[in-house]
Amino acid sequence: MFDIKYGSIQDIHRAYKAKRLTVRELVLIYLSRIAEIDKCEGGLNSVLEINPDALFIADVLDAKLRNNEDIPPLFGIPILLKDNINTADRLHTSAGSVALADNYAPYDAHIVKCLRKAGAIILGKANMIEFANYMSDNMPLGYSSRGGQTLNPYDKTANPSGSSTGSAVAVSAGLCAVAVGTETCGSIISPSQVNGIVGIKPTLGLLSRHGIIPISFTFDTPGPMTRTVADAAILLSIMAGSDDKDPATFNSKQTNYTQYLDKDGLKGVRIGISRMFVENANEEKTAILENIIPIMQKHGADCIELPAHELTSGDKFGAIMSNEFKCGINNYLASLNSISVPKNLQEIILFNQNHAKEALKYGQSTLINVQNNTSGTLTEPDYINAILKREEIIKGFDSIFTDNKVDVIFALAGTGLPAFTGFPSMTIPVGMTKNNMPMGSYWIARRYDEATLLKVTYAVEQLLGLCLKPEFDSGS
Repeated sequence: MFDIKYGSIQDIHRAYKAKRLTVRELVLIYLSRIAEIDKCEGGLNSVLEINPDALFIADVLDAKLRNNEDIPPLFGIPILLKDNINTADRLHTSAGSVALADNYAPYDAHIVKCLRKAGAIILGKANMIEFANYMSDNMPLGYSSRGGQTLNPYDKTANPSGSSTGSAVAVSAGLCAVAVGTETCGSIISPSQVNGIVGIKPTLGLLSRHGIIPISFTFDTPGPMTRTVADAAILLSIMAGSDDKDPATFNSKQTNYTQYLDKDGLKGVRIGISRMFVENANEEKTAILENIIPIMQKHGADCIELPAHELTSGDKFGAIMSNEFKCGINNYLASLNSISVPKNLQEIILFNQNHAKEALKYGQSTLINVQNNTSGTLTEPDYINAILKREEIIKGFDSIFTDNKVDVIFALAGTGLPAFTGFPSMTIPVGMTKNNMPMGSYWIARRYDEATLLKVTYAVEQLLGLCLKPEFDSGS
């Protein structure tokens, strides 16, 4: 029997058009689900806050349905947003921090404007690692002082990963139709892999970062987190485009990425197989990934072995993030123009110290280190040298595609290069391990070539035919 909790955007729209479902009914289904398995005793704890206007917005949309008005791409689709994404409504934007618990953002993030225009319902905010895992050296993945610990729906004792933990868990457990996360280094890809969903870390600058609590100007990007590649393509199409308030988006163009979804999309595609770092990877998981290669070849892909390379970000990630965070967070806090929240990083640190029992269960070593050891002016030589080194690595990574004439890289072990260089990467579920945990894959394309990334992963998704659900719903 069809389960609307796990329905795709297309499934939901078909139900609306056939008058088998109203928007209000769908919102109530998700709210009931959140109460039943997320906010109950021992629940998953992925949802931080619910939009008090969600049902009223649903009623407005239902009136449009009754009047047979046109349905935009995200009409009546309930979405959860990572808690570092601004919404100028009755929801807070806190990055999981009690220091920002009273922050009602005065403006929508650019991507939120795009989602609202496309008809989406902002259902609420998802929990996350506090400050996107940039607060303490020993904070558990999925924990925030404001929201507590988020749990993996497949095994509550397992690592749920992060920092977009709540977004991944909520999609995986059927608590929303789709979600949006953000990534600096693995924060979309990793929790998507661990929780059995589709995640896209887009090309840096494809989506605007304006109105998102930052870590790094150089690395940060929002991205879709969904159950299917098709839904990810829809969400990406809506959120992509230039924004005057984010100069990184000057090359971004609105694109309908669903046009590239083709079940025969592997034909004629040249896929580079990267076995870098597999010696450090889990053997069972590597075997699952290896089994995909002959399937792709059988359906028309030209799979070639990529030679090993010496490209690595080394310690450059840390040098860039630590210097950019202070500048970025202070700029963001100034944009709030609020007397109810800290005005800069130093005030956040002081707030936490004054509320240590609730705010500092795992300390704030990262915040203190950044405050004390960076200027916030981006003039440090180690920062500038790291930016220069990044330019070299971008050229080197690009040459891997050019020299080997590959369209997409299929990596059998993780790499931080896409995050460091701004290249797009993506994960889709490809199987289950013997202990019934999801197994995600890792795909990389050239900058602004999300079209090929989606074409290949959609074709693989259709061939594998997986429909992953946590055990409590696996029989439904």
